[in-house]
Amino acid sequence: MRSRIAGTGSFTPDRVITNFELADALGTTADWIEQRSGIQERRWVTGRTTTSDLAFEASVRAMQAAGVTAVDLDMIMLATISPDHDFPGTACFLQQKLHAPEIPAIDVRQQCSGFIYALSMADLYIRAGQAKTVLVVGAEIHSKGLDVSPRGRDVSILFGDGAGAMVLEAIETPSPEDSQIYSTHIHSDGRGAKSLWAEAPGQAMAGHRITVEDIEAGRHFPIMDGRRVFMNAVKRMPESIYEALDANGAKIDEVEWFFFHQANLRINEAVAKRLEIDGSRVFNTIARFGNTTAATIPLGIDTAVTEGALSRGQLVALSTFGAGYTWGSALLRF
Repeated sequence: MRSRIAGTGSFTPDRVITNFELADALGTTADWIEQRSGIQERRWVTGRTTTSDLAFEASVRAMQAAGVTAVDLDMIMLATISPDHDFPGTACFLQQKLHAPEIPAIDVRQQCSGFIYALSMADLYIRAGQAKTVLVVGAEIHSKGLDVSPRGRDVSILFGDGAGAMVLEAIETPSPEDSQIYSTHIHSDGRGAKSLWAEAPGQAMAGHRITVEDIEAGRHFPIMDGRRVFMNAVKRMPESIYEALDANGAKIDEVEWFFFHQANLRINEAVAKRLEIDGSRVFNTIARFGNTTAATIPLGIDTAVTEGALSRGQLVALSTFGAGYTWGSALLRF
């Protein structure tokens, strides 16, 4: 038993935030933002829009593309680090909106690597015969949690809001050339946990989970050791690609599209250089959407499908790296 991608979908808010709109608040210039990150614009939500709202829209599109309805789903996997609420899990809110009761609805909180982790678990459930149709989603709203001031500039230039989804379905004894997920590979190293993190709110704080003093100090905003994250991403992502290729006896020249996590265009350029592949084989969306964390890979894949760049039968490699540290890869035939 193997799994295949039966359909994809994505959704981004209508509100477009350009570098020019951010530059003054962050005390910099639009050119500096683009040179540092490769980002030209990103999408941000308005009002009371929630992460599960974005996930719902992407899910509906993926389900329509796959030709399934909520009654066909055996499981929902939702990767996010920007939940609607602390509890219950955001997958439960998505489940209610989809009208898909009683099936497992699972949150995966592995930051930028969340979607690969969720994809890996969904694939393994299908391989084990425990599910036949699984909805896998990555969705984030970062705009409500950024320090849009010079103090938070290095992080706030990077993040956008959006969602991407896939429907995985079971297929029996596919031939090597059939659409399928060949393998997934996931890793983590907690020694880098504080290189990219938000200290508060949390149970590790003294007394209350967050105080006025914590807020005044900006401890509830994400901070990053950019140099350390960059160096580890450029090391781990190529490693993960080679791991997936080696596991399947595949060669890098056979891969038609690479989908890397969209954290920073400079990282992806460095990864492509280490892999000795032409940058034209990497499908990048960061200029348009910024870093949507767990959503970047499914959002990128659906964009490639919509634009006609990705078609059935093509060999595809995925790779990601994020806070934790976490990283992973997958090799599949779309």
